[in-house]
Amino acid sequence: MIGRQVIDLTVTPWREAASCLEVPDDVSFFPTKEDLGAIVKAKAVCSTCPVSDECLTWAIETNQPDGIWGGHTPKERRRLRRLWLEEVRKAS
Repeated sequence: MIGRQVIDLTVTPWREAASCLEVPDDVSFFPTKEDLGAIVKAKAVCSTCPVSDECLTWAIETNQPDGIWGGHTPKERRRLRRLWLEEVRKAS
């Protein structure tokens, strides 16, 4: 497109420092909720990640429905999102 810059809003600077960029192929960040072993493996990677807080914030703010983000499952993030939205409502 001439005269227009296309910006990909899904690319964020913190992602470049994420630990999940270099993990073995046997680690899945989108396991089924029944696959507890895979969830534990993904969360272990997140626990050592220098940008896990940014990752979790992004997932909550964008309401990511699937995957392990910032060391949290979708169910855990839904609870955190509800709390976050309550705080936003109280502040306004």
